[in-house]
Amino acid sequence: MSDSPGPYSPRADKSWPEKPSVLARHSVARSRLFHVEALELRFSNGEERTFERLTGSDQGAVMIVAMPDPEHVLLIREYAAGFEDYVLTLPKGLVDPGEDIVSAANRELMEECGFGAHRIEPLVELSLAPNYMRHRMQVLLATDLYPRRLPGDEPEPLIVETHALDELPALLAREDFHEARAIAALFIARERLRNEAEPPTLW
Repeated sequence: MSDSPGPYSPRADKSWPEKPSVLARHSVARSRLFHVEALELRFSNGEERTFERLTGSDQGAVMIVAMPDPEHVLLIREYAAGFEDYVLTLPKGLVDPGEDIVSAANRELMEECGFGAHRIEPLVELSLAPNYMRHRMQVLLATDLYPRRLPGDEPEPLIVETHALDELPALLAREDFHEARAIAALFIARERLRNEAEPPTLW
């Protein structure tokens, strides 16, 4: 039996407040991609508020840190409607019904970058604006790549670039690289790889 602690659960911390009660919920607006929901909440101190949120896909989503070699990572350049401009980011997409996150990551990698991966391992789960969005992104590390192209749903071919993982400060200085999830994913991947490369400590 392992003595290592499991994942930290904030609900086990007695100093955390009681979760508010949901008095009612209703749909505010719905489009092809988005569903805005209003929650009528009562907090443990009796205060009542209305919160609005974007509900996410129940299937989940994946973001892939794909490395063609131990020092480099693949980034894609795609049009971002939110900024009305092209941005540099990591390949990502929704998990299709019936897929697990590894299969979804490999499919998205083939569709967006033209590569598959013999090895894919989960890295971390990230959220985005949790006050307003019920959205979780599974980040996976893909290595041992091989050429493979699948047709995707992008309106135009994506530009694939190769960047050195150790040049993250230079990437952060660019005006076209600013997606928080991609930045966090790269730093987490770099830290994981550095820890794996360190020789074991001899006592």
